[in-house]
Amino acid sequence: MREEKQKSTAASILSWILYLLIVVVLSFLCVTFVAQRTKVIGQSMYPFLNDGDQLIVDKISYRLRDPKRFDVVVFPYRYEQNKNYIKRIVALPGETIQIIGGEVYINGEKLHDPYGEQIGLMDYAGTAEEPYTLADDEYFVLGDNRNNSKDSRFGDVGPILKDELIGRAWLQIYPFSDFGFVSHGEKE
Repeated sequence: MREEKQKSTAASILSWILYLLIVVVLSFLCVTFVAQRTKVIGQSMYPFLNDGDQLIVDKISYRLRDPKRFDVVVFPYRYEQNKNYIKRIVALPGETIQIIGGEVYINGEKLHDPYGEQIGLMDYAGTAEEPYTLADDEYFVLGDNRNNSKDSRFGDVGPILKDELIGRAWLQIYPFSDFGFVSHGEKE
């Protein structure tokens, strides 16, 4: 009887260890390939997102489809480890972007941008002062708060390659009053 109880206890412990191992492996796979939490730092996406907002980033979408204009994306800053940026895609591969008089032009036509227009004209055109044609795997990103954003206009950020994208902002989880899906405005 004592031997049966020891076997039962050992089986129970082994079962718990196996359960915990499965949870750890599934959590690792989820964070690595499916989703990750990120925190907005700064006001570059104001008024759409604010400093301290927390989001879940969808890491699967871009394995199944290409990013679209106005997607809100997360990508690593190239020159500092563990620092991610969150910006909005405004120009797609193969397009020519130029900023004239504080407004974005794509292939020579003014972009109707409901996100950037909320703040007003840009003071700084940066690398887009002259026409810039994106390569087949490049995206030009801007913060919604254009005059308070370090984005593709700056040489150290520049256009973002598709394989540099961590993913697209999917769900805002904090503050709780703003809980909900992130609107990307997939319109041209």
